[in-house]
Amino acid sequence: MTGADYFVPFRTKLRAMRSEPFGADPAGARMQRILSSPNFADGVFQNTLGARTRPSGSTLEFAKIYFQKEQRLRRAPAGTVPVHATTLADLAAPPATGLRLTWMGHSSVLAEIDGRRVLFDPVWGERCSPFPFAGPKRLHPVPVPLATLGSVDVVVISHDHYDHLDLPTIRALAGTDTVFAVPLGVGAHLERWGVAPDRLRELDWNETAKVNGISLTATPARHFCGRGLRNNQHTLWASWAVSGPEHRIYHSGDTGYFPGFRDIGAEHGPFDATMIQIGAYSEYWPDIHMTPAEGMRAHLDLQGGRPHGVMMPIHWGTFNLAPHAWAEPAEWTKDAAEEAEQPAAFPRPGEPFEPAGTLPVETWWRAVSAPMAAPQWRTATPDAVPGGAPVARRDLDVAGER
Repeated sequence: MTGADYFVPFRTKLRAMRSEPFGADPAGARMQRILSSPNFADGVFQNTLGARTRPSGSTLEFAKIYFQKEQRLRRAPAGTVPVHATTLADLAAPPATGLRLTWMGHSSVLAEIDGRRVLFDPVWGERCSPFPFAGPKRLHPVPVPLATLGSVDVVVISHDHYDHLDLPTIRALAGTDTVFAVPLGVGAHLERWGVAPDRLRELDWNETAKVNGISLTATPARHFCGRGLRNNQHTLWASWAVSGPEHRIYHSGDTGYFPGFRDIGAEHGPFDATMIQIGAYSEYWPDIHMTPAEGMRAHLDLQGGRPHGVMMPIHWGTFNLAPHAWAEPAEWTKDAAEEAEQPAAFPRPGEPFEPAGTLPVETWWRAVSAPMAAPQWRTATPDAVPGGAPVARRDLDVAGER
């Protein structure tokens, strides 16, 4: 150790020792952009509507619910998730309507839009964690190997949490010619992992990048960021509005419900399809993830307040991240869509579909779901249903409804 080394700040030394999965902190010109952002105040990025980013309520009560054996069993499929078997063959021909979506699981979606390919939040790793031996593990395999997926024009990242920004996946994509569209600050992680700076389009909210005739706009979301124990809010989170010459789509990333969806829809919609986060919600963190009912409300806001386009639920089924039953987000979304008379798509992982064509609507999850207790959305009251009587709370045996 030299004398000069002695005077290097301790925090800088710790940062240098930090392992690669944690990424890198913004610095230099990137940090200057962050400090100049209208969305950065008091040393952190801010939500447009206040949000509690740490779990509320009793930690002990949450731990009892989360780690109880019976509850853990409810949060995983009771059988093998039916991954679509012919994804690559189905993708070989271009979409007849010019727009095709393929849900790869969780929030990962391949969107083929007006002759271009956009890959949202690609996570091909086995765990969403900085450690290969711990953290939430996949509940189903990826539908296709990343190396066989073919060329991608743009990779879009919503924020830097591990279930949306995956080191092994980014490393693999860094060796291709793809462009990366990311929220402000996230580029620091990607550069550390081998992505060349000239392939980054790093955007603040309401900024737009154009890639091969496709416009990608980082739009607000209600969430938070960080990959370490100290989430210092120096990387932004975003939803994304993407438009081509003929079609418009929207990816919510992770977000709580907020009135800004109406503004996004007015500015960039209406959308042919939306990909909306409806899983990993909890009463312990109500501000940063949406329930299926809130997700449907967000979709309608984005469409000007009326049913339009197709809503596809994302952020469910692949990782166990919340106390709710594994199949509950799909069941609840299905109910919410029917009530709103809004077309919704429920593809198996890897199942391509065209929003203007025949939608996948089979309730495939029921065949592999354990029985689950019917939650609040299944319970009516006289106030909720005019002239009606209370509906008794019951167990919803989705496995028995095959």
